[in-house]
This record gives sequence, structure tokens and C-alpha cells, in this order.
Amino acid sequence: MSNDDAAEIQHKIRRASQLLLLQRQRSPGVKGWELRRALGKEYTKILDVLRTEINGLGLDLKVIHNNVAKKVEEIPEEDLDKARFFVVMKGPLTHSELTTSGWRIDDLAVLAAAIAYINSRRGKAPRKQVEELLREKFPRWKVDINLDRFIRRGYLLEDEEMLFIGWRTRAEIDQKTLTNLILAAPSERGSEEEATESQPE
Repeated sequence: MSNDDAAEIQHKIRRASQLLLLQRQRSPGVKGWELRRALGKEYTKILDVLRTEINGLGLDLKVIHNNVAKKVEEIPEEDLDKARFFVVMKGPLTHSELTTSGWRIDDLAVLAAAIAYINSRRGKAPRKQVEELLREKFPRWKVDINLDRFIRRGYLLEDEEMLFIGWRTRAEIDQKTLTNLILAAPSERGSEEEATESQPE
């Protein structure tokens, strides 16, 4: 490889990182057609090099196609233009990292509860039912604001008053671990019964 070729590849890697990391809209990431226009028809090879470099920084490159996280090689070539590429953290965020990212713990609790309930209903649930469930634990205004926010940001999808798991949830959240954590947590009722049993007579 000549020095000119190496310099061009490095330039394209920097350009790819700029496109992927600089958020220009509410939804993160870049569509495949944008990357192809900026980097050329072999842009997926540039992304492979970029993925290797950012892995050392605790980051990973995800691809979403038809609302499902996939590997590039799993997506038909003719569909790559419509796929969304974006960068995520490889591991769970700490409390301070979440706060720095603009998340509140109670907002995350709303999202976690909504995801768990939708998954318990085989991936879809009436919005009204989700709202009723969440309002048992959170103020009405917080439920309404957060559900709309999660829909706008792609964590949930809404169609004809039904809620579904969104593409960002599939890409950014380990749903199996989330479900296990929720199942392992003691319920309020169970905690109250345990506390009552432990009181001296």
C-alpha cells in the first residue's frame, strides 16, 4: 500500500467517525446511503477498520436493519443503503456516566418497566395498558412525557395505539439481562411480607 493510499484510508476513517459520532438529529447514526456517498462504494471496509479502532475505546459499531440489530454481512447488499449505522458503548454505563449523558434514574426506570411489560406481551402492548401500569409507580405527567420521548428517540415504536420495542432498544439494551434483573428484584409486596415476618411478636 502506497503512502497516498494509506493517507486516503485514514482520511475516510476520520470522516466516518465524524459522521457517526456527531449527532445532527434526534436519532443517532447515519444511513448507509450517506456513508456510501461520503466514503465510496466500499465504505463497509472502512467501517470494519473503524470498528477495530473504537473497540479499544470501549465503543462498538452497530447496524440496524428492519428494526433489528444485525451484522453487515447479514444484510442484503441492496438493503445496506437503508440500514442505520451508529456507535454505542460496549458495556453498561455507570451511574455517573448515565447522569453525564443526560439520563435520570427515574426516567430509566420508566423505560425499563415499559420494555419489560411489552416483552411480557410478546413484543407488543396497547399504549393504554402500558400507561396504566406505569402510573401505578410514577406520576402521570412523567409517564406521558417519557413515553413520547422514548418513541421520538427510537427506544419504543408506536403504531395504531400499540407500543413495540424500538430499534435503539434492540441495539443499545441487553434485554435478556434487563429481564433477569427485574425478575430477580424483590417485589414491594414480597418485601413487605418479609419485613412483617421478621418483626418480633
